[in-house]
Amino acid sequence: MQTDILTRATPTADTITGTALTTDSLAVARRRSAELEERIRREPGSFRVLTGDRPTGPLHLGHYFGTLRNRVRLQDAGVETFVLVADYQVLTDRDVAERQAETVEELLLDHLAVGIDPERSVIFAHSAVPALNQLLLPFLSLVSVAELQRNPTVKDEIAHSRQSAVSGLMFTYPVHQAADILFCKANLVPVGQDQLPHLEVTRTVARRFDDRYGPVFPVPDALLSEAPLLLGTDGTKMSKSRGNSIALGATADATAKLIKGARTDAERHITYDPEHRPEVSSLVLLAALCEGGDPHAVAEEIGGGAAALKRRVTESVNTFMAPMRARRAAYAKDRTYLREVLRSGNERAGAVAEATLAEVRQAMGTHY
Repeated sequence: MQTDILTRATPTADTITGTALTTDSLAVARRRSAELEERIRREPGSFRVLTGDRPTGPLHLGHYFGTLRNRVRLQDAGVETFVLVADYQVLTDRDVAERQAETVEELLLDHLAVGIDPERSVIFAHSAVPALNQLLLPFLSLVSVAELQRNPTVKDEIAHSRQSAVSGLMFTYPVHQAADILFCKANLVPVGQDQLPHLEVTRTVARRFDDRYGPVFPVPDALLSEAPLLLGTDGTKMSKSRGNSIALGATADATAKLIKGARTDAERHITYDPEHRPEVSSLVLLAALCEGGDPHAVAEEIGGGAAALKRRVTESVNTFMAPMRARRAAYAKDRTYLREVLRSGNERAGAVAEATLAEVRQAMGTHY
């Protein structure tokens, strides 16, 4: 399971109405996203982004190419970026959150290693920002029980839950996510196509609050990102829990060992054909992503043999990851700095959340 809090939705259906997204609506979303990209180039300071991860294990190259590099791109473009460590959401599908402090620090290391700058981006944790979580109560009043019950994402998560019994947090987490996005008045949320319905919960909450109490929240836009389809080394979905992914903190030797054991096929000539040769094509794509090249050209250069393919992928990945590993190792030597980064981010996020909560109280007439 991806850790990005906005990549947990898989069904392509409206999360409020339960109706399927149409081809036309997807086309509209793509056009809107293209317009947003143009605006980002012209006026990046007019946007605020909320994104984040659940601290459930080490991030890997799938996360990097799927979400992390886009976060760094937006940050470097001048977009105000909030990165949430969603520690409370770990409990949505687990009875307990094990080794949480350690996992949170590893998550911080991964973000610093890939280029997230705590001076330009706010990195913070759910549990350290009470005002954010307090927004959950008024937001829940804006969504009916029936709407939550037919939410396809909630249904899917419940079906795959690790808990002995499904908790109320699982039932309400789409609204909790709305609080994550709206507490800082984020007006831009990077998502994949399959997550568009999930963002609609937040958009609905923002509209309903403003209709009922007056204007407080922007209705956030989706910034569509095309995540490359990278399989795990066993040919199945890349997942940290399956041991089939290359963690950002993996050593060069561990990376080489994983790639050496990667699944391929019996055909000798290497081609890039994701539909008919998914395992081989995923390895070719990984090399191409690391080299900044075209996968068809990479396949042609490799020519024949799984061994040659794996050598090329190993070299490309280890070369690409070397600077990240060096930065990660340097930051890992100073755990005090990591705690300071999170403490500072918590304070900055807390101040924003308190200001938003004050506006909500004023709008609702509960500002005593």
